[in-house]
Amino acid sequence: MTAPTTQPSLGCASIDAVTEERRIQTRTPEWRTISDRIHVAMELTSRLNGLPFSDIQAREALLNELLGQPLPEKAIIFPPFYCTYGLGIELGERTSVGQACSFLDLGGITIGDRTMISPKVTLITEGHPVDPAERYGFITVAPIVIEADVWIGAAATVLPGVRIGHDSVVGAGAVVAKDVPPLTVVTGAGYVERRHLEPAPRSDAPGVMRA
Repeated sequence: MTAPTTQPSLGCASIDAVTEERRIQTRTPEWRTISDRIHVAMELTSRLNGLPFSDIQAREALLNELLGQPLPEKAIIFPPFYCTYGLGIELGERTSVGQACSFLDLGGITIGDRTMISPKVTLITEGHPVDPAERYGFITVAPIVIEADVWIGAAATVLPGVRIGHDSVVGAGAVVAKDVPPLTVVTGAGYVERRHLEPAPRSDAPGVMRA
């Protein structure tokens, strides 16, 4: 199964993205093209998740095809892995994604360098209008941006349009429905802010001695 030669310009979120919701109308040529790519992504993830774990070369080849680009340096995705579209995911260097994560990426997902995504995390950039009259006629999408050095705990869920600031921690099982400031630990449904963190010294900062 091969991907269509052209894809709608859904794109990835960027670290500087404005997380605004937009709509994609169903039953249109644009949606049919997106739907075709979704079927490709389902085929690729089913093949990926059926591989022996030792077959690193085949796993990397399938991930490169799924994401539309090579994995960044020392970034890793542990299978099983699930996504809607694949082309909406952008990973930073040294990012790790644990087993059984689901990335619903039509709205674009950007994950910064050295961020750790624990097993069973769900990142959702897609939904439907709440109004019943519009619910079946549109897909709503809004990007998720996770900045550098973030740790997302196991089975957490991040909802559309959320930005998680650098060096923050999202506790296991949390449901994150609004932005998380940098250097913040949050837990619980909708998140409860527990405390603020102090930034770690950077090796390239003035006055920091290298080992």
